[in-house]
Amino acid sequence: MLLGRLEEEGFDCWLKDENIVTINPILANAVGGIKLMILKEQKENAEVLLQQLYELRKASFACPKCNSNNIEFINTPRKAINWLSTIVSWMVSSYAIAVEQTWHCFDCKAEFKEPLDKTDEQVFEEQ
Repeated sequence: MLLGRLEEEGFDCWLKDENIVTINPILANAVGGIKLMILKEQKENAEVLLQQLYELRKASFACPKCNSNNIEFINTPRKAINWLSTIVSWMVSSYAIAVEQTWHCFDCKAEFKEPLDKTDEQVFEEQ
């Protein structure tokens, strides 16, 4: 999606190692995942645009308890299933670890299943 957005803004960019990871996902860690490449001359402008997109996305979600935008979708160590799956996977030498993810607020330390979804009008009014 970022590739499409950058191309829409006139940047020359492409994906590196997309085919390797798509054909054999097990090699994703070996090649470092899919990389978004851009010309050196356009790097600074692209970083500014990507930072703006990140901030806009972050502003569109909020914590349901304190209404903070300082939230992320994380793997939680508080769930017993995450520890159990890690131990079982380690014992059978499998790297397929099933983890449960949740939203976490870094301001009030709350964990929740779904954040508040602010509409575009609310996000633009706050800016």
